[in-house]
Amino acid sequence: MKAIVVRHPGGPEVLEYTEVPRPTVKPGWSLVEVKGRGVNHSEIFTRDGESPSVKFPRILGIEAVGVIADTTNAERLPVGQKVVTFMGEMGRAYDGGYAEYALIPNEQLFPVTTDLSWSDLAAVPETYYTAYGALEGLQLHDGDTMLVRGGTSGVGVAAAKLAHAMASVTVTGSTRSLAKRDQLLAAGFDQVVLDQDGQLPTGQRYDKILELIGAATVPESLQHLNPAGIVSATGELGGQWGLQDFEPVEKIPSNTYLTAFHSGNIDEHRIQALFKLIDDHDIDVSPVKVFGLKDMQAAHEYLASHRSFGKVVVLS
Repeated sequence: MKAIVVRHPGGPEVLEYTEVPRPTVKPGWSLVEVKGRGVNHSEIFTRDGESPSVKFPRILGIEAVGVIADTTNAERLPVGQKVVTFMGEMGRAYDGGYAEYALIPNEQLFPVTTDLSWSDLAAVPETYYTAYGALEGLQLHDGDTMLVRGGTSGVGVAAAKLAHAMASVTVTGSTRSLAKRDQLLAAGFDQVVLDQDGQLPTGQRYDKILELIGAATVPESLQHLNPAGIVSATGELGGQWGLQDFEPVEKIPSNTYLTAFHSGNIDEHRIQALFKLIDDHDIDVSPVKVFGLKDMQAAHEYLASHRSFGKVVVLS
């Protein structure tokens, strides 16, 4: 099979399009013919060598969509069943979705029934699941004002679309470049605000803030909450993994709340609820860019560039 192999950390040039043996099933694992996969910033971090637990060579990819090609659980995962898979150390502890076939633990495979195209379906698992889970934690109510910090990211765009389906809310997206304002508005945001050097140059306050830049800007985001407001720290786009010198009583304004959502805690009922929401509201989940597997280097270059916007998908 064809696959993208990373033999050592480095830039996009280490993403080697090559031929490797197709995996064979083993007890508790099934083989997926991968039709598509989303590309994620965490995979760029891993490719760069910023994931110390990952050993090389490795086939990256923390998510994939496709059909069961060979199974060890014919009842739940029959051959031909459409599935999504993401997280669970996929592409990190074992080879992931950057290949034509992937061997995945059965408990990490989730059957889905959907008429979405492969490119649209590939945009959903990690990105829309993360957005949906974080929005649940924000406890959206009609009339809420919400800020998505890091609005141009895939999760940011997904959050704007899902939020409008979940409640009657006003959604503002932050961006480091107001040149992307029209893209944000077209993607479903109601308003746009500039995010400059980790600071929001506005006195505006919000009921709910989805924090996708992460620890680098969490303390500042907390200062933009209305009373009883909530910040959900979900992303790490800022490249900082933890809060530094964060004393809660000092940093969290009185009667406001800080929560988080980790997409690694996968709940199959939440997956089904997400797909139902997408179907019921006819949400446009189409990716902004679609590449072929042999063009994975270009996909990584685009996602890491200042030009990137929304979700990037690579089809087999």
